[in-house]
Amino acid sequence: MIDSTQTQSADLRDFSGASALKASLAVAVTAASLAMAGGANAATWKMALGDAAGGTQYELGKTFASLVEEKSGGDIKVDLFPNGQLGSEQDTVNNASMGLVDLSVVAINNLTPFSPTVGVLTLPYVIHGPDDAKALTHGKIGDELRDNTLRDSGIRILGWAYSGCRRLTNSKQAVASPEDLAGMVIRVPKNEIMISSYQSWGVNPNPLAWSETFTALQQGVVDGQDNPYITIDAMKFYEVQNHVTDSCYVFSMEPLIMGEGTFQSLSEEQQTLVLAAGEEATSHSYDYLLATEDSIKKSLVEEHGMTITQPANDEKEWIAKASSIWPDFYDSIGGRDKLVEVLETLGRDPSTAP
Repeated sequence: MIDSTQTQSADLRDFSGASALKASLAVAVTAASLAMAGGANAATWKMALGDAAGGTQYELGKTFASLVEEKSGGDIKVDLFPNGQLGSEQDTVNNASMGLVDLSVVAINNLTPFSPTVGVLTLPYVIHGPDDAKALTHGKIGDELRDNTLRDSGIRILGWAYSGCRRLTNSKQAVASPEDLAGMVIRVPKNEIMISSYQSWGVNPNPLAWSETFTALQQGVVDGQDNPYITIDAMKFYEVQNHVTDSCYVFSMEPLIMGEGTFQSLSEEQQTLVLAAGEEATSHSYDYLLATEDSIKKSLVEEHGMTITQPANDEKEWIAKASSIWPDFYDSIGGRDKLVEVLETLGRDPSTAP
C-alpha cells in the first residue's frame, strides 16, 4: 500500500534506525501532551489517508468519522484528506506522535519502522486471508502489538482496515511462477521484509515511493507492483497494467492511529467514544472487504480487461522461497517464539518456522 517518500537507502535502514526513532518520538509525545491540551478537543479533526477515495482506507476513515460525529452528538467532526494530501504515511506517523495531525490511516509496513514487532504481520505467507488477519489483530496478539506500538512510538492504534491479499500486477506477461519474473522491474514498498521477499524470488525490486508509482508504471520505469484488488481498482492501476497474479504473499492491513498525547488530552467520555468508534469501524472494514472484493475482481477483468493468472502448483514455489527469509527478521519481531505463537494462534504447525 502507501509508503514513505524517504530515500531508498534510508528505508533500508528502517529496522536498524528504530532505536533512534523511539527516542525522538518519546520526546515528541511529551511535547504533544502539552501542545494538544486545547487543540485535541477542537470541533474538527484532520485524518490523513495515503490512498484515494474508494479504497479501504477511505472506507474505514469515512465510517469512523460518521461514528464519532454520531456518538459525540455532532460536537466532533473528522475531515478526511486522501491521496497523501497531509504527507507520506511515515510522515503522518511522525506528525501524529507530535500532535501535528489528529488521525492517520497507514499501511502496516509503514508503522513497522516505528515499532518493529508489528513486522510479524508482514512476514510473507504468515497471513493467508481475512480470517487470519482478524484473528491476529484481535485477542492477545493484537493487544500486544498495540501495547508495543504505544510504548515504542507514542502512537495508539484505534482500529484496522482490512484490504486483502497483495496481488502482483505487471504490464509484460502472465506470471505464474517466480521464474516468470525474470528481467522484470517490480516496484515494492520501502520495507525491508517486503524487499527481501522479492529478492528471494530472484528479483531486484525497486522500492519506489508510493506517490511516484502510477507515473513510473505509466512510463515503464517499473513493470509491475503489488496491492490488493480493492487498491488496484481505487488507484486505477488497470490503466497501466494488464496482468494480475492471484497471489497472497502479504495481507494488507492499515491501522487507524492517533498520537497518545492527543488521546490523553481528550476527556474520558471522548476517549471512550473514540475507542468504540474505532472498534465498530474495524468490524465494518472486515465486512466491507468480504462484500466487495469478488465484485471488484470481476470488474477488473470484465470492465477493464485485466487477465488474472493463478500461481503454479498452489503457490508452493513462491511460499518455499519467501518463507526462507523468516529467520532474518526474528530479532526485530521479538524472536522465533513470537512467530511460533502467531502460527499457533492461526491453528498452523509451528514447526514450519525454521
